[in-house]
Amino acid sequence: MEYYCGIDLGTSSVKVMLLGADGTVAGTESAGYDIRKHSPCEAEQDMEYLWQRTRQSIAALLGKYPEAAAHIRGISFSGQMHGMVAVDKNGKPVRDAIIWADQRSGDAIGHIWDTISEKEWKRTTLNTPCTGFLIASLLWMRENEPQRYAETARIMLPKDYIRFRMCGEIATDVTDASSTGIFEVEKRQWAWELIDKLGLRREMFPFCGESYEQAGRVSGSCSRETGLAEGTPLFLGGGDSMMQLAGNGIIRPGILSCNIGTASQVACALDRPIHDTEFRTNTFCHTGSGLWEIQGSSLTGGVALKWLRDNILHMSDFEEMADLAGTAPAGSDGLLFLPYLSGERCPYNDPNARGIYFGMSLYHSREHLIRSTMEGVIFGLKESLEIFKGMGIRFDRVTASGGGARGRLFREIQADVFEAEIHTAGEAEQACVGAAMTAAVGCGAFSSYEEACRALLRPGTEVTVPDKERVKIYRECFARFQELYQKNETLFS
Repeated sequence: MEYYCGIDLGTSSVKVMLLGADGTVAGTESAGYDIRKHSPCEAEQDMEYLWQRTRQSIAALLGKYPEAAAHIRGISFSGQMHGMVAVDKNGKPVRDAIIWADQRSGDAIGHIWDTISEKEWKRTTLNTPCTGFLIASLLWMRENEPQRYAETARIMLPKDYIRFRMCGEIATDVTDASSTGIFEVEKRQWAWELIDKLGLRREMFPFCGESYEQAGRVSGSCSRETGLAEGTPLFLGGGDSMMQLAGNGIIRPGILSCNIGTASQVACALDRPIHDTEFRTNTFCHTGSGLWEIQGSSLTGGVALKWLRDNILHMSDFEEMADLAGTAPAGSDGLLFLPYLSGERCPYNDPNARGIYFGMSLYHSREHLIRSTMEGVIFGLKESLEIFKGMGIRFDRVTASGGGARGRLFREIQADVFEAEIHTAGEAEQACVGAAMTAAVGCGAFSSYEEACRALLRPGTEVTVPDKERVKIYRECFARFQELYQKNETLFS
């Protein structure tokens, strides 16, 4: 059988998948890593270490399926978005990658407006710059680390560095590039005029193509390190949000994705690049020409539960936490959680925002803390969902993905808060599936993503239906939740 390989470089782990030409997942392998936080506002990762973890995962997977290496037709990528990898003329990183969760570049964004009007910027990019976006991190480095900036020959996004290590070619794709903040989303190209006005060197920005375009072949050194066949085609791939949408079959309007990973997002496909006039959400390029996506992103998702587990409750695993949370009632007996542990992006672009447990009493216990944390994450996503509805965006179903799709309680809360049926995908690692599918389209096995979806995707079977009584409770809780940030905004700053 022929195979396609999908590599998903996430924030907390890398996953590698072999997808058969019949849509069967032959196997997966993963390896974890952490975010480096030398101060509360920093979020960095060592790209060389992430490459080693990726290399080890590929080798481990092919060790289990040694006959597959010679039959892999193509490899493509999914990756954590927004982050900046800066390399010198030899392709060596000049510093650790500054990733999406970094909050240091607020002043750098302020300096943009000294040169370019907000109106021009937003008209060009359809987005507002945020801390953690590549452009903000690059300007921060120019101001605060001039020597490293001077050494920087090229910049790229995290997944692009992994592909570079596999083939020696530097490139990116329109989906990931559109999340850098310095991109003309409608025209699907770098925002060259803004780049010039900011005094940045054009040659720093790599070639940018569509997700399914080829971007090199597995080198001899990569072959020796991983077991992949030398010369295997590599394709550009895309940002994890877009690859996850593709892996869920969301390549046309009408389906909403709710993804809860380290961070969390609600997103759907668009056939034209519409945007929120108040710029509370993001509009990016989607896979395939003529497609875009709108996304409401929260910087907090499963990481809030991980923080609660490791730093506060010292429990053993998430399953134990979910079981305990299930013993608390909907609404957590009045305990509300504002999930802005790392600042927030949508609907409030505020790096100074912080988390709050509100309404706590002596009655509350561990189960309330856990459940209210889960509820707070979903309430945060509902705020973006309400913006979508206000823009006239309609959807027929909601598909849950990421860690939030695996637990029954998380799906129940989503159904009750969103007041919609929640469907699951057929495969748990949708971003890997989307990346592998992109390789299949790039190889010419399918003429389009639509054709690839019909051939490769397996629909999920679980559907979670809203409970009328819990819906009533959550409507009241959400109204109180919306007031929490607004009444504390001045305290955060």
